[in-house]
Amino acid sequence: MKKHYRFNLLLVVAIVLSSCASKMQETNSDAIKVAIRAVGHELLLAQNDSTSLVLPIEEIDTRTYKLQFQKELSIEPGFLAETITRNFKTAELPSNYIIEVVQCSDNQIAYSYQMKRKKDNEIVPCGGRVLSKSCYLLLVKFQNNNKTGLSLWIPVALLLVLILIVLFILKRRTFLKPKEDNDDRIKLGGFIFYPEQHKLVKQALEISLSKKECEILEIFSEKPNEIISREELTKRIWEDNGVVVGRSLDTYISKLRKKLQDDPNIKLTNVHGIGYKLEVS
Repeated sequence: MKKHYRFNLLLVVAIVLSSCASKMQETNSDAIKVAIRAVGHELLLAQNDSTSLVLPIEEIDTRTYKLQFQKELSIEPGFLAETITRNFKTAELPSNYIIEVVQCSDNQIAYSYQMKRKKDNEIVPCGGRVLSKSCYLLLVKFQNNNKTGLSLWIPVALLLVLILIVLFILKRRTFLKPKEDNDDRIKLGGFIFYPEQHKLVKQALEISLSKKECEILEIFSEKPNEIISREELTKRIWEDNGVVVGRSLDTYISKLRKKLQDDPNIKLTNVHGIGYKLEVS
């Protein structure tokens, strides 16, 4: 039972971690698209264009995004760099990336620069001439950024550490808990009943029990010397499996009587019209 509990707990942890990672990735992607779209709108407004559209941002892969425009425009590199830096900083996006301005006609790169975080936190992209009015698209390629990756995984790592601490405490408590001599065994007259091992033991005699015999005897061992109705027995043993056979219970009771007959202190008696009783003296 404890092993199953720990497995289920680890399974829940794995699902939670996967969900958190997926959610963070999804949120980060959305934030990137919003920031890039804001850059596109500012580029259009800088040319007094408030009517043409910024086309939907295309996510080429997890690190590369494409910005396209409905109409032609001219691009001033200094303004482009300043606009991207400001919007990306506001959205708290990664600070290491490459910007490429690509000509729609031949897919040639008309202008590009790489942004890197320097030790003094000053970012200075290279300048360039103003790009004449034409059809352009922008590619934003994010580079490896250890700081960003770390910030995304910190909540996940903290959750994992918390779960490991809980598992350690549970394991330690289990280890320190005194073991009881009667664990996994039930004394029935001169027999020792081992439910988990499906057997009865009396001195040198060991009697194997079938799964159903074991389940029935375990129910009787919970209420020795008490009447247990046929309805209760059939419901607990068979109903969950969708199978109730009229004479099956009588057959298993008969088999259990034979296996318990070597001990005169145990009797499995029939209470007419009601059920059965395990008499233990």
